[in-house]
Amino acid sequence: MPTALPLSAALLSLLTAAPKAPAPAPVTGPSPQVAERLIGAALTEGHAYARLAELTDGIGPRLSGSEGEQAAVQWAKRSFEADGVKVWLEPVKVPRWVRGEESARVVGSARHRVHPLSIMALGGSVGTPAEGLTAEVIEVRSLEEVAALGEKVKGKIVLFNHSMTVAADYGKAAGLRTRGASVAAKSGAVGMLVRSLATASLRSAHTGAMRYDEGVAQIPAAAVSVEDAELLHRLLAGGPVKVELKLGCQTLPDADSFNVVAEVKGREKPQEVVLLGAHLDSWDVGTGAHDDGAGVAMVMEAARLIGKLKPAPRRTVRVVLFANEENGLRGGKAYAEAHAGELANHVAALEMDAGGFKPLGVTLRAGPGGAELVAPWLKPLEALGAGSVLQGDAGGADISPLIPARVPFVGVRVDSSRYFDVHHSWADTLDKVDPKELAQSTAAVAWVGYVLAEVPGVLPRPEAPPAEAPKPAAAPVGTPKPAAP
Repeated sequence: MPTALPLSAALLSLLTAAPKAPAPAPVTGPSPQVAERLIGAALTEGHAYARLAELTDGIGPRLSGSEGEQAAVQWAKRSFEADGVKVWLEPVKVPRWVRGEESARVVGSARHRVHPLSIMALGGSVGTPAEGLTAEVIEVRSLEEVAALGEKVKGKIVLFNHSMTVAADYGKAAGLRTRGASVAAKSGAVGMLVRSLATASLRSAHTGAMRYDEGVAQIPAAAVSVEDAELLHRLLAGGPVKVELKLGCQTLPDADSFNVVAEVKGREKPQEVVLLGAHLDSWDVGTGAHDDGAGVAMVMEAARLIGKLKPAPRRTVRVVLFANEENGLRGGKAYAEAHAGELANHVAALEMDAGGFKPLGVTLRAGPGGAELVAPWLKPLEALGAGSVLQGDAGGADISPLIPARVPFVGVRVDSSRYFDVHHSWADTLDKVDPKELAQSTAAVAWVGYVLAEVPGVLPRPEAPPAEAPKPAAAPVGTPKPAAP
């Protein structure tokens, strides 16, 4: 049996023994140095705004199938290559709708003189006869009101009026634009006008996509400025009003286009993909600065900054610039189809399509425990006011085809309260984007993209969507009107 040491000797032994290595601290986030290289660079280098200027001022509007869209695809590919980011093109067939000449006016009467109207054809609309279309206007406030009016709609131009004043109203009013023409045609209308979906107006019309129901007459459809919708409302209060409408729009055969796909390969789990998306197309009016040039600049800059990190993040970060979000969603659908075999390895998808405004925080669409996984990593965004997980689901039009595969969605929510001031109008130009706010949101996107690729665990997948009953097929956006027998 060993001899016991005197107490003083035992203490001396403890004090002089080599210290044990401390237990490793739990992983709660990456190093401040990585945050500086991503967030700091995004805030100070100015690449996002410079890139947005190249896209908007250099290329301009980018409607699907147009020369502008083709130029944007090649510009994006060259830009990724210059950044040292692997890039390739994936083919997509897109609709080719052409606006043509357009005009409208209130026909003069004993009560009032002629009034020109500020209008824009809705994307996918058929044109009027070359001589135009003249008919009385009937004003409604809902799709249901059209059906209730019955025969009173026959032979009329239906004006869908509404009271959109804040961004949250967009979802309530959007159905009037997309479905109004077919609902009106079912009751015998010969044309459709809709008050522009806008939160501000200087007599500017705001376009957008519409669709025709299968088997229903296709009637011309246009958006009218807020001020002119109010004019028509006042004139109608005094008696019948006629409008002359001329639209030269037409749908041409589908065109060849591409999704632009780029990625930074992960160091440990390259098969696991974090998708960062935005849509490269825009409407043919304005230059698509907020919608969605800002989103394009953000995700491209995120790829450039993440691609410079050594070592690379744990998982692969893939950026997709989708084709044809505005009038068909062909790019989002094509991506989901082309990558169906690897969607089980898509661990997160994030889409930026709400403008280049300041970031407010992060949203999720994931299973239980998602917020607890991500929240500890968001501390570096607190200085930007975006360091918390917010209520509400993440989502996006182009990533919506990934929902059946239960891909978790993550969003960087921005302050889009003024987004619909310029949305789908001639005013959506570079000068409306604040360089500082764009840099802040770019920093948030780069950081969140890195976090999703680097955090040890992955987001739990959301529940499968409920099965929906089959719906009657609708004509694709921009489907040509069948020839008369």
